[in-house]
Amino acid sequence: MNLIDKLEKNQRLEFDDAIKLYDLDLFTLGKYANKIREAKNGKKVYFNINRHINPTNLCADVCKFCAFSSHRQSAEKSYTMSYEQIIEAVDKSVLNGAKEIHIVSAHNPNVSWQWYLEIFKMIKDKYPNLHIKALTAAEVDYLHRKHGLSYEEVIEKMIEYGVDSMPGGGAEIFNEGIRAEICKGKVSSNNWLKIHSLWHQKGRQSNATMLFGHIESKEHRIDHILRIRSLQDSSLALNNGGGFNAFIPLVYQRDNNYLKNIPFLGSVEILKTMAISRILLDNINHIKAYWATSTLNLALVAQEFGADDLDGTIEKESIQSSAGAASKNGKSQKEFIELIQTSGFIPVQRDSLYNELIIYN
Repeated sequence: MNLIDKLEKNQRLEFDDAIKLYDLDLFTLGKYANKIREAKNGKKVYFNINRHINPTNLCADVCKFCAFSSHRQSAEKSYTMSYEQIIEAVDKSVLNGAKEIHIVSAHNPNVSWQWYLEIFKMIKDKYPNLHIKALTAAEVDYLHRKHGLSYEEVIEKMIEYGVDSMPGGGAEIFNEGIRAEICKGKVSSNNWLKIHSLWHQKGRQSNATMLFGHIESKEHRIDHILRIRSLQDSSLALNNGGGFNAFIPLVYQRDNNYLKNIPFLGSVEILKTMAISRILLDNINHIKAYWATSTLNLALVAQEFGADDLDGTIEKESIQSSAGAASKNGKSQKEFIELIQTSGFIPVQRDSLYNELIIYN
């Protein structure tokens, strides 16, 4: 059976067929990706009202693609926020309607594990209904290595201190040869998967990401996506509510880092990767076109190619904007709704676990 026949029958594709998807033209890919997208989510485009807080940029690791770490900046630009500064930011965001606080930090060697965890407890004590998405698998791995805690112990403490779900950061690209080049010393691909598996075993949800458009090949992307799919199969088999709720292909941002002479991917390659993600990940309900890395306009176009989510209003963002993304000050809710409607979709404000809060017909 040829590839098109398999797509017509919505058959699950393995590696050899999956890599051939890149040989199809964009609109053929879009046709099949959009068919799956509409079967799962209709014409809905999801977003949430969220705030990103990055409490420190001091990092023990030196990832070549990172522009956020203080290694990339002068010492005067390194920072570690106080608890007072963090809760002040949260207070303002709650007044602006935020339902989620997304907290990702650098791997600060000068603070205790309690410093990380007390942030979440402080927020949860004041705002018990506010969803906290925090601690990437890379951060969990760093706390394990730095403080001698097992992965299981870190996860238990995350739950105890109020973390509700995990972001997908630190996945980058799973191929270990590429990881050795761009993020040597960071969590391994197997351990990234193990940490999310342990989180899912607790009945908890997380995101999965893939950083693409740097030195990886198309084969590396397909391998990465299929490993995510395999873990999701295992997590869903537990039937305890845990698993990945979204996959996020992150477009590499090339400014202010140590990966040199990396051209930007064209929009066709980005949209193909979005569509291929939707086609291959039959067991993950949502594909997020994270506007902070793809631009809002291209993220909206991606909704025609398998994506069904834009992330959120963000309000303030430091990691991607440090590398050139136009996301530093977020977007307004009104702007999100109008742009989605103008694009012919139905805006849906969601919570962090994709419960629908408001449908803007």
